Amino acid sequence: MEREFIENQKYIQAKNRVKKIKGFYTHFAVYSVVNIFLSGIIISGLTSDNEYNFAEAISHFGVYSTWIFWGIGLFFHWLGVFGFQSLGLGKDWEEKKIKELMKREDKRREKF
Repeated sequence: MEREFIENQKYIQAKNRVKKIKGFYTHFAVYSVVNIFLSGIIISGLTSDNEYNFAEAISHFGVYSTWIFWGIGLFFHWLGVFGFQSLGLGKDWEEKKIKELMKREDKRREKF
């Protein structure tokens, strides 16, 4: 009975994790499609009145502002889903680093 409960809990946790990952990938897909569309509209609008040529329009801040600010939000969503472990700074990293530094100190002492 207890084992079945634990398996059920693991299943629910895994299902929730998959749901969060799927949500992030959906967010990323919407981010990409919407920003490509918006950038196209902005570039088209800037070049249509002959105020800017294409090279000037593509370097206009308005083309990239949504990418940047929404991208900051997307980064935090990614961080919330995948956490610091994906940056290599999880719990395992701390233990590995401590052991590495201890070995390095032992080797240094052996030399003297």
